Amino acid sequence: MEYSINKLAQLAGVSTRTLRYYDEIGLISPKRVSSNGYRVYGQKEVDLLQQILFYRELEVPLEEIKCIIWSKDYDSLEALQEHLTALKTKRQQIELLIKNVEKSIAASKGEIVMKDKEKFEGLKKKMIDENEKKYGKEVREKYGDDIINASNAKLMGLSAEQYERVQQLSRSINDSLKLAFEQGDPSSELAQKVCAMHKEWLEYSWNHYSKQAHLGLAQMYVADPRFKKYYDDIAEGCAEFLRDALTIYCRE
Repeated sequence: MEYSINKLAQLAGVSTRTLRYYDEIGLISPKRVSSNGYRVYGQKEVDLLQQILFYRELEVPLEEIKCIIWSKDYDSLEALQEHLTALKTKRQQIELLIKNVEKSIAASKGEIVMKDKEKFEGLKKKMIDENEKKYGKEVREKYGDDIINASNAKLMGLSAEQYERVQQLSRSINDSLKLAFEQGDPSSELAQKVCAMHKEWLEYSWNHYSKQAHLGLAQMYVADPRFKKYYDDIAEGCAEFLRDALTIYCRE
């Protein structure tokens, strides 16, 4: 079956402007353009659009989607299976958050007593799932499943105070890193303080800290585009600056 751009947009729940933009960036093009200039989409394009929208639902950037679906190794069935796994994980996360909110409401009404640890279960699971989605493949290849699973288990076991400390450290590291970067000296007192905070932050999830592993992570912050972007969003060049600071910290 073939669809005009208006019909496909209506079918998929997107705008015609979105489909035109996807065509402009080389993400998905019509099967053909009719003699009167209308775009015509066939079954192949329908199936491809479905895949693209699945990836968008999982918040994958368009450039990354383009690399995935136009890769010579791309397998649509395998991609669907991966989508299913990811969506089930997302559903579990949402269900856990719903239960958490329901418990919180019941506790506020005095119907149950909610332990402090329970209040953060959904949020901790969300943090773990987001980390897995963004960086899971790389860190599992580097450190192995056993270490990462143990790390996730340790995070889930954090007390309310420990969880809050992790969040506080994350904010403080980023704020202080920006200031240290502006000073321009990775060996400065402030830059080395950032490294010490980073070590403390890691120890809430790592079962065994070592400077060698810490330094390896610093190298990954520069080598992996996603890690690099996270720190460079603070200020362009922050990923390299943090690596240089951690190199000094881990060798002292």
